[in-house]
Amino acid sequence: MSGLFPALMLAIVASHTLADDSELDFSGNTALQLRGFSQDALWPGQNSSDLEVSVSAEWEARWRSEDGDQRASFIPFARWDENDEERRHLDLREAYWAFEGDQFEVLVGFNKVFWGVTESVHLVDIVNQTDLVEDIDQEDKLGQPMVNLAVQKDWGLLNVYLLPYFRERTFPGLDGRFRSPLPVDWDDADYESGAKEKHVDVALRYSHYFGDVDIGLYYFRGTSREPRLLLADNGRELKPFYDQIDQVGLDLQYTRDAWLWKLEAIVRDGFDETFAAGVAGFEYTFYQVNETDADIGILLEYQYDERSSLEPVSTADNDVFMGVRWSLNDPQDTAILVGAVVDKKTSETFFNIEAERRFGDSISLELRLRTITNAEQDEPLYSFSRDDYIQLQLSRYF
Repeated sequence: MSGLFPALMLAIVASHTLADDSELDFSGNTALQLRGFSQDALWPGQNSSDLEVSVSAEWEARWRSEDGDQRASFIPFARWDENDEERRHLDLREAYWAFEGDQFEVLVGFNKVFWGVTESVHLVDIVNQTDLVEDIDQEDKLGQPMVNLAVQKDWGLLNVYLLPYFRERTFPGLDGRFRSPLPVDWDDADYESGAKEKHVDVALRYSHYFGDVDIGLYYFRGTSREPRLLLADNGRELKPFYDQIDQVGLDLQYTRDAWLWKLEAIVRDGFDETFAAGVAGFEYTFYQVNETDADIGILLEYQYDERSSLEPVSTADNDVFMGVRWSLNDPQDTAILVGAVVDKKTSETFFNIEAERRFGDSISLELRLRTITNAEQDEPLYSFSRDDYIQLQLSRYF
């Protein structure tokens, strides 16, 4: 099944490549990533090298018919890492064909769908699986096979998703950083559903705006993207267990002058119980600071999660996020985000700096610095307490 959708997309693109009435664009990037760690690894088997080197590449082929009613996309991604074998992987981020009518669109294939409005955590984002070997911030996602019907009316946008194949979450290997005390053998996953990864998940989402308010509301039923990690039979590894869940989610954003007020909330019927979680806060922007083109945004969010210890682990259970975003709005797209998430009970702190700048038309440089302080041994972030690092990534676009 995994090869059906790319083959379909390529056949469609190939049939139109030589036609005068269609457009086919190619682009992509290659990147060199350097991670420098400030401490030796915490767990046995982890690589304790101070420097970790990896390279990645992403290629994009996008096609659209001249009349605009058909489009297709093919985006493979690959990474090679010198230390962690699990981080040497290939994935299809997108590989789909779509037809657009007057008030509807049908999309078939691999795609990435993002839902959410908050900065610190995306509770409502559930369609795509997390690519956890890429980064611990859970922002990177695997491509999800789907059939998506989107209907646009005056009363809003309705999306219906059929998700016929489940993607298992990736985890660092024995050598990798950012892992639990025992490595996760994610190739040995178990499922509540007898159909396993072939269970057909469904999702319905309504989105619209009312004046200054943007709203999204959805219902999801299917295989949880968050696995519970259970001890394997050999006692030396953990293995994921994917439960069947029902989840409703809500995202709201209210825009008023320089204020952005944001909310994400979910209610999930999970393995142990039905629980609620939410994140809410604001972003206030000072525009053209000191009569320059630069903007400075102040961010504040509160994270809450009432799930029990038997559910998949969440670190965003009673935490406050504070951040500052500085955008120079210059031709080089220079931007810096500084933020920290602080646990209100334990004072455990996750500190993060992200900066990026473009050089010329094809080169960009990204910097990330992340540290964890006050991590107690019985808290989830303790596993990464010696994984403080600074990361430089040099990317070339073509």
